[in-house]
This record gives sequence, structure tokens and C-alpha cells, in this order.
Amino acid sequence: MATNNSLVDGDFLQRKLKLIIVQILVMFFLCINVLLILTFFKKECFHTTARYILFAVSLLSDSLLLFTSDVLLILVHFNIIIPVWVCIIISVLVMLYLTVTPVTLTVMTLERYVAICMPLRHGELCSTRRTMHCILIIHGLSSIPGIIIFSTFFASVSLSFYKQYHICAVEIFSIEIWQKHLRTATYQIQFLIMCIIIVLSYVKILKIAKAASGENKKLTRKGLSTVVLHGFQLLLCLIQLWCPFIEAAILNFSVYENIRYVNYIMFYLAPKCLNPLIYGLRDECFFSALKKYASFGFYKTDIKRQIR
Repeated sequence: MATNNSLVDGDFLQRKLKLIIVQILVMFFLCINVLLILTFFKKECFHTTARYILFAVSLLSDSLLLFTSDVLLILVHFNIIIPVWVCIIISVLVMLYLTVTPVTLTVMTLERYVAICMPLRHGELCSTRRTMHCILIIHGLSSIPGIIIFSTFFASVSLSFYKQYHICAVEIFSIEIWQKHLRTATYQIQFLIMCIIIVLSYVKILKIAKAASGENKKLTRKGLSTVVLHGFQLLLCLIQLWCPFIEAAILNFSVYENIRYVNYIMFYLAPKCLNPLIYGLRDECFFSALKKYASFGFYKTDIKRQIR
């Protein structure tokens, strides 16, 4: 009896420790994102550059996704049931911004492609006005999976179902098995298109990099490495789609919770730290502004002179 109690207590403490670690990581990434977002809004010269505007969109998307997914994680951890209609509202945000980030990454890759392969048209194609229109298109494309999932869900349940209380998880929106297959197919087709765009952009930039020389070669190489990092980040986002299937396959095994915990850390939280790494640290202009505000204004530099 004492042995059983010690095992239960040990399992309870382990679960609490995992939750605390996740909360620390979420708060850490949110604080970094907030600092980067404030840096963007405090410098007007960033507001007219397409890559920085898209960077801010991806930061806001990551922050909203971190917050909403963390709320769902806490609800599931403590087995808190909520009305289905409340779960729908939270899930709409999660599904939307789960896709906004990879779509924005794809658009950022295209922006680098235009800057390197079509430099004379970069100012025209990547103007502030067109970037704002692009943000609307990004959200429109990102809403397609959610529209498909919830359209089939609304057609499959009665009005009384929305008043029921459930643990909020995406599985409750797939009443029939074909709905799960449709959800998977929708995400995979969307991500396949994005992967093709990134690969083609990489190939085009690689050709330019081989032909470039001097300063142009250096800039092209930097753009090429940025595209590679975007591709890796998109790969992590794609792996997110397989996590539910991996977890479903081991649902009745003892390692289920450990695998789910690792999946959340590796494929949900880890991609959220790559954006700050790619632009917050690698971009000299943004890093200069970041150091200035991170050191409370003691570090000063001419930011506008560095933007090209």
C-alpha cells in the first residue's frame, strides 16, 4: 500500500514538474517575443520594410498561439471541462494561428527571393501597401483548414451539443473518421504547396549565389541561409501535424504522456524560438535596435543607415 502511494505521489510530482517547465518556457518565449514586438513598433523605419512587417506578423502569431495553446494545455492537464461553444472559440484561434506562422514564413521566403533574384522590382512588389494586402491574404489562406473542419463539424452535430461540457481538444470536432482524414489531407496539401514554394525559391537563390561575386555574393549567401532556416522551421511545423497520430498510436502505452510532453516541447515550443534567432539575432539592423531597448537606451546606433 505504501509502495502504491509513493508511486502515485512520484507520478503526481513528475506531472507537476513537467507543467512548471512548460510554463517557464512559454513565459520565456513570450517575454522575448514581446521585447521584439516592442522593438518593431518603436522604430518607424521598420514599418516601411516588408521583411520586418512580416516578421512582426509572425511574432504576433507565435505569441497568440503560445498563449492559447498553453491555456488548452492547462485545461487538459487539470481535466477541466468547459462548454463546447467556448472550446470552439479557443480552437478557432489555435487553428488559425497554427497556420498563419508557416504561411507567413513562406511569404517571407518569397520576399527574400524577390529581393535577391528581382532586385529592381523589389521596391514595387514589396511596398508597404502590398505587404498589408499580403497580410490579409495570409490570414485568408490560413483560415481555410479551420473553415473546412468546422463546416463539417457544424453539419454533424445538433444545437444541444454546443451546450455540453467537454475537455477541450481538437478531437471533439471530428465526429466521424472521414472528418479526421479530411483534416489531415487539408493540412498536408497546404504544407506540401508551401514546401514546394520554399524549395523552388532556394534553388533560384542558389543559382544567383553561384553567379554572384563580392558584396552581392555575401548578401545572397545570407539570404540563402535564411531560406534554409525558414525551410527547417516549416518542417517542424509540418511534424506538428503528425504528433496527434503518433500520440493516438501509443494511447494505451505507458510512454504516452512522455511522448506527448516531448512533442509539445520539440514541435510546438521549439519553432517559436527560431523566429527571434533568425531576425532578432542574425539581422544586424534589428539586433542593433534590440540591444538599444534591451539595455534601456544605453546602446545607441543609427538604425536607418543600416537598412538597405
